[in-house]
Amino acid sequence: MSEGDSIGDSVHGKPSVVYRFFTRLGQIYQSWLDRSTPYTAVRWAATLGLSFVYMVRVYLLQGWYIVTYALGIYHLNLFIAFLSPKVDPSLMEDSDDGPSLPTKQNEEFRPFIRRLPEFKFWHAATKGILVAMVCTFFEAFNVPVFWPILVMYFIMLFCITMKRQIKHMIKYRYIPFTHGKRTYKGKEDVGKTFSS
Repeated sequence: MSEGDSIGDSVHGKPSVVYRFFTRLGQIYQSWLDRSTPYTAVRWAATLGLSFVYMVRVYLLQGWYIVTYALGIYHLNLFIAFLSPKVDPSLMEDSDDGPSLPTKQNEEFRPFIRRLPEFKFWHAATKGILVAMVCTFFEAFNVPVFWPILVMYFIMLFCITMKRQIKHMIKYRYIPFTHGKRTYKGKEDVGKTFSS
């Protein structure tokens, strides 16, 4: 391999200015993501605000309905992945290798592990809204469609998908919104001790 053939290298073997710029930009972006991780409510509030701004923009422009429909389908896909377990119990029914969800009352507690964690769900949903917002600046994405049909189709798709997901949850007995192992209270301590 000759000098400058590796990615981001200039002729002299040092990283190019463009490569260093985008590397530094990626580091700053990752730093902001890392700082925002503990602030779940703030992150989701900002995403809902961004979503509201997008909806107002689409309403005022009276167009880009196909972009909005695609965004809705993308968010539905993310939501289903968020509600689904990492290891699908229907695939693990016959095999005994690997962790599985408890199916009997007396089995050991196993925490619900999502296929799409909350942070990645938020990050992907926010990026999707930003991409849709950028698409509204280009007339090429303003495909003329009869939007009530898209709304009805999305509602039908949402209902069918959620019905299937809820049936899956009931069949394999998992709830994606648990907050830890259930604790039981014993007898109250009355404070009396035995002395000899």
